[in-house]
Amino acid sequence: MSMVRYSVVDVFTDRPFTGNPLAIVFDAQDLAGEQMQAIAREFNLSESIFVLPPTMPEATYRVRIFTPQTELPFAGHPTVGCAVTLFRNGVIKDQDVVQECGAGLIPIHIDDVHHSAVVTGGRPTVGAPLDPAPLLTAVGLTADDFVGPAPRKAGCGLEFTYLSVTDEAVGRVGLHRPVDNVSVFHWDAQDRHAHARVLVPDVGVPEDPATGSAALGLGVWLVSSGLLPGDGLSKYHISQGLEMHRPSSLQCSVTARGGEAVSATVAGHVVPIASGEMTVPPFVG
Repeated sequence: MSMVRYSVVDVFTDRPFTGNPLAIVFDAQDLAGEQMQAIAREFNLSESIFVLPPTMPEATYRVRIFTPQTELPFAGHPTVGCAVTLFRNGVIKDQDVVQECGAGLIPIHIDDVHHSAVVTGGRPTVGAPLDPAPLLTAVGLTADDFVGPAPRKAGCGLEFTYLSVTDEAVGRVGLHRPVDNVSVFHWDAQDRHAHARVLVPDVGVPEDPATGSAALGLGVWLVSSGLLPGDGLSKYHISQGLEMHRPSSLQCSVTARGGEAVSATVAGHVVPIASGEMTVPPFVG
């Protein structure tokens, strides 16, 4: 019977059983996509990541990322968790590596002392202003909860819609109507801190305890909305997962030029939780 090795880690936290859990499957080059999807369903975490040999000369390794329901081109917490784990296990030796994934090449810097990594997202994108009313209704809030500026889609490899509300309203967020990758948050301008909740039901994750890709996009939204400077480097911090009893901490930065974000980073710690072997699911061709 064929087996694959795996590890489970908690990402964007320095304490076990908090943050966002991640399954990492090693040496996955002999697995078909449908087998990876079956393994991701078995783990039933927000994401599972599969490590493969690179196909591009610039890449250190390649990955495929799956939720319990579908494959993603990029995701933040799997990227952070996988890089730190591969370094910790001696699979990669350099602290500066490049991950190949569906969204392209993702630069990562690994801090071996603090068991953390900094991920630089892909090319920033931002959409036009949106009407907040349908989004507020979808997450169970009202116009009185809205803070603004206007919601927009933004991202660095994976787009989210950003909805700014009062801090009290963040605690009341619920899924009342279908939404597609939405981050509901309160922004504290003085501390440059966001209290966020991220809903991604379309990919089988009703709520995510820590979302690195959404953290990257938030910096793009903040610059486009005039809440962070339009030139230079700005740092910000996100707290997520509090309502799920999985408190998470995401340290972020965004670099802007001429009023537009040109790059963003997200960083976090990684805590090992479990490791073992799993039976390879049957392939149905």
